[in-house]
Amino acid sequence: MSVIYSVLGNVIPFHWADYKFMINALLAVLLIAPLMGVLGTMAVNNKMAFFSDALGHSAFTGIALGVLLGIRNEIISLVAFGVLVALIITRVKNRGNSSSDTVISVFSSTSIAIGLLVLSYGGSFSKYSTYLVGDILSISKKELLYLLITFVVVIVVWSLIYNKLLVITVNRELAASRGIKTALYENIFVIMVAVVVMISIKWVGILLINSLLILPAAAARNIAKNSRQYMGFSVAISLVSAVSGLLISFYADTSAGATIVTVSAIIFFVTYLLRKK
Repeated sequence: MSVIYSVLGNVIPFHWADYKFMINALLAVLLIAPLMGVLGTMAVNNKMAFFSDALGHSAFTGIALGVLLGIRNEIISLVAFGVLVALIITRVKNRGNSSSDTVISVFSSTSIAIGLLVLSYGGSFSKYSTYLVGDILSISKKELLYLLITFVVVIVVWSLIYNKLLVITVNRELAASRGIKTALYENIFVIMVAVVVMISIKWVGILLINSLLILPAAAARNIAKNSRQYMGFSVAISLVSAVSGLLISFYADTSAGATIVTVSAIIFFVTYLLRKK
């Protein structure tokens, strides 16, 4: 890491690059943003805008379970519970008669209530309140390693299953008739979303994680003419929003997560106006 700090410090001609916490934050958003941009395209296509929101809310329960079970590394309990919730929501949604919004809302409200109930016992909730808004500037070298491993794994898996997911999105029955195991690939997709959301939530925040996943993809959909452009624009918008939002927050002394999402929202409205024209 010292080599990376030295190289970036020499390459980037701005004084914010002198701070290691800013370099760590920059590396973090460069890893998180492309993942959000890629996964967000399929989430928007499948009308899963509230899915990541439900996962975010379930983070409190994941943390609470980790506390009850004595798990010191919160990321382990977060990811494990997030994957479980994602699979349960998908199964209930596909098997039940209720609409997707209803199923997601039920799990979202239940999980956040249980999490808050456990974490607030004895008035100890204050030390977990940082998860609401996140703090990208607090990310450590070890956590950056977790992000790097997640980035590599998700990109590899995504490249292998993207075409099948696209067929399932277009026509589920057609995909099944071609021998594509729709349930399997849907589960792989929601697991990837759950892992990325839960690993990122400590630095992005429960209140903002859904916006970071959905806004870049929604903006890209406004201007893209095909699936390749859609994914490319989504990743580009996510990266531009993340990097510019981080730098703006440094100079304006604002919340990095909130600033990044605000930039994404501005880009969305600009692309919306372009689409209307």
